[in-house]
Amino acid sequence: MIEIKEVTTIRDLKRFIDFQFKLYKDNKFWVPPLRIDEINTLRRDKNPAFEHCEAKYWLALKDGEVVGRIAGIINNLYIEKWGAKNARFGWIDFIDDQEVSKRLLETAEAWARDKGMTGIHGPLGFCDLDREGLLIEGFEEMGTFTTIYNYPYYPIHLEKHGYVKDVDWLEYELEVPEQIPDVIEKAAQNSLKRFKLRVLEAKKPKDFLPYVKGVFQLLNNAYSDLYGVVPLTDKQVELYTKQYFSFVNPDYVKVILDQNNTVVAFGIAFPSLTLALRKARGRLFPFGFIYILNALKRNHTIDLCLVAVKPELQGKGINAILMKEIHTKCIENGIKKAQCNPQLESNIKVRAQWKYFNSRQHKRRRCYFKPLQ
Repeated sequence: MIEIKEVTTIRDLKRFIDFQFKLYKDNKFWVPPLRIDEINTLRRDKNPAFEHCEAKYWLALKDGEVVGRIAGIINNLYIEKWGAKNARFGWIDFIDDQEVSKRLLETAEAWARDKGMTGIHGPLGFCDLDREGLLIEGFEEMGTFTTIYNYPYYPIHLEKHGYVKDVDWLEYELEVPEQIPDVIEKAAQNSLKRFKLRVLEAKKPKDFLPYVKGVFQLLNNAYSDLYGVVPLTDKQVELYTKQYFSFVNPDYVKVILDQNNTVVAFGIAFPSLTLALRKARGRLFPFGFIYILNALKRNHTIDLCLVAVKPELQGKGINAILMKEIHTKCIENGIKKAQCNPQLESNIKVRAQWKYFNSRQHKRRRCYFKPLQ
C-alpha cells in the first residue's frame, strides 16, 4: 500500500531532502547536493522565487518508509512570458516500483490540473540555475554538482506513465590541450581589436562585484529565447551573487567589457566539486568545507557552467576570447579535462565549438512533457 504524504513541516522537508542520500548511497556516479542549498531552495522563506512561484512537495511512503518524492511547481512568470499553462515537476526520485512513480506523478498532475494548468513538464526547478533534465544516457559517467543524476529505470517509468520528449540537452567532456588552438588564438585577438574590448583583470572574487549586475542582466538577455527561460528577479540575483560569487576562482571566471565598461560577455567555470561533495556527503561541517576549499585550489578538472555573449555580438568571435582566457589558466594550473554544462540539442552554434578539441558527447538529459486532460 503506497501512501502519499504532503510535506508540511520542517521535519517532512528534511525527509524529502534526505531520501536521495538513502537511494544513492551505494552509487559511485551520483554527486550529492549540499543539504543547505537544498533547504534554501525549497523553503518559501529562503527562496525569492516564491514571489512568483508556488510549489508543493510530496513523499511516497510504504510501510512507513520513504520510497519516493516529487515537487510540483507553478512559475507564474513562465506562464506570463511563454503563454503556456504548464506546471513543472522536479526533485523526483523513487525506487524501481511502477506504482510508486505513478502515484507521485498523478499527485503532481492532479494538483496542477486543479490550479488550471493544461500541461506539466520536467524535471525542472524554480529557475534555470536549478538542476534540470532527466538523465537518459550516460548512467556510468560521473555526475557534476550542477546536474541531476538518476537511475536508468527513471525514463522507463516516465514514458510508461504517458510522458514524452519535449527537449534534450547534451553534455560534453573535453580534453584540455597543452596549447591553445591557432584558430581560437587568432579569433580572440581579432575580436578584441575589432570591437575594442578588454578582459576584466580580476585577482579576487570581490573584483567582480561592480560587474555582477551587468553579468546577470546579460544572462537574462542572452538566454531569453532558450527553452522555458524566465528572467531572474533582482532578489534572485542578490541571492546568487552571495551564493556563488563569494568563492569563485578568478582564474576561471572571465568578463569581457566594451569601451563603456559594459559587460558584453562572460564565462564562468569552477574547479570540479564532484569528488569533494562525494566526500562531504552533502554537509559543510565538520569537514565538508575543507574538501570543497581544497578542490577549488587543487584540481585536474573544471566544470564549464555558464557562458553568455551579448546577442548582437554572437557569432563574431567573442566566445573565442572566453575560451582562450580560460584555456590559458587551465594550462597554467594543470587542468586536464573540462566538463561542459548541458547544452540544448538544437543549439548547434555552441556545440560546434567543441570540434576544436578532443571531445566526446557522453551524456544526454531530457525534459518530459505530458498534457493534462
